[in-house]
Amino acid sequence: MRIQAPRGTEDVLPGQAVTWQWLESIYRELAHHFGYGEIRTPVFEDVALFKRTAGEQSDIVSKEMYEFQDKGGRDVALKPEGTAPVMRAVVEHNLCPQGTHARFYYLTPCYRYNRSQKGRLRELHQFGAELLGANSAEADAEILELAYRFLCAIGLGNEPIYINSIGRTECRSKFSEHILEFVDGYLKDASTEVSERIRKNPLGMLDSKDPDQQKALEGLRPILEFLEPDSRERFEALKQLLDEAEVPYEVSPGTVRGLDYYTETVFEFVSQYLPGLSIFGGGRYDNLVKEIGGPQTPCVGFGIGVERVILAVQEKQVQVPINKPDIFVVRATNEASSMVRELTRNLRSNGKTVLLDLDSRSMKSQMRQADSSQSRFCAIIGDSELAKRTVSLKNMETGEQTEVPVENVLGLL
Repeated sequence: MRIQAPRGTEDVLPGQAVTWQWLESIYRELAHHFGYGEIRTPVFEDVALFKRTAGEQSDIVSKEMYEFQDKGGRDVALKPEGTAPVMRAVVEHNLCPQGTHARFYYLTPCYRYNRSQKGRLRELHQFGAELLGANSAEADAEILELAYRFLCAIGLGNEPIYINSIGRTECRSKFSEHILEFVDGYLKDASTEVSERIRKNPLGMLDSKDPDQQKALEGLRPILEFLEPDSRERFEALKQLLDEAEVPYEVSPGTVRGLDYYTETVFEFVSQYLPGLSIFGGGRYDNLVKEIGGPQTPCVGFGIGVERVILAVQEKQVQVPINKPDIFVVRATNEASSMVRELTRNLRSNGKTVLLDLDSRSMKSQMRQADSSQSRFCAIIGDSELAKRTVSLKNMETGEQTEVPVENVLGLL
């Protein structure tokens, strides 16, 4: 029986890896420009980390998490999202002492057992950023600007980011009571499982894609009406800062995020090129570090779904830069093998991308390989070139071919 990749996973083949590398290099460069340092956390963590932070009633924990016991009897989980592991590392290694700021970015795989479909995989990848120690609207604006500059750099800018404020704990408690009162009739008719889930986490109903639940919420007063004065002022300040930074946004009262740890600012981005699927989301989580066992530390951050970014980039037909090989070296005669290897070794040691045939195929076959490889140049070495220590150098775009000394090839590429 032929073994295939597990359901919900995808191989990234060489032709596709070009796009991944392009996105990764842009994200790394932007993160560095904003002063963020890379952090890498394990693929698996203590299962208690996610139950404590994301909430046991969240879909990620209750339905989607890969959870198991290892051979030592420890309960572990493949990480379903990137933020909680970073916060665990912050606490464990004291990466943000009180009174300081800390900025981290990451590129990581995550795992969620869901119904696999376009844009929704069981192994997914996230670009993320976390800003700790800053409790101002300016911190929220910085993290949003970083995410938006990334979108602009890959051709997905000029669309609004949906923003909202869900306030502090007191505000959310009042709003949750309002939701339960408002949908009381719906809950009486709903199944016991659905009713219990909503009563335990009323805010999660706003994030539901169930059309019946969405209909039951029609006419609900927005959470913005329940904000405390300081939360309202903070949200207004954020909007002004985004205007100043020319980051487009749209206030979206239905944006709440699906994890329990969010406070105050929340946001997400849905592109017209991938309707119905969030490309990135995030917000503020000022209680998360304390929940893990550290001191009260303000935090704000985001996670970007890489596979969804790629789908949107492909749908928009963004031209991804391709690094073509510099040269393909053709061995027209076996006697030229030593000189071919000498030239190849010299060019590679000087940073050039060099391809060559390794099976002594015919010159015609090698020229076909050179053409299909999209190399910029082709160097042909036969008996004549070997005798004179020259190379027939062909420009594969123009077709122009000249004979040059072998030591001059590097300078002509």
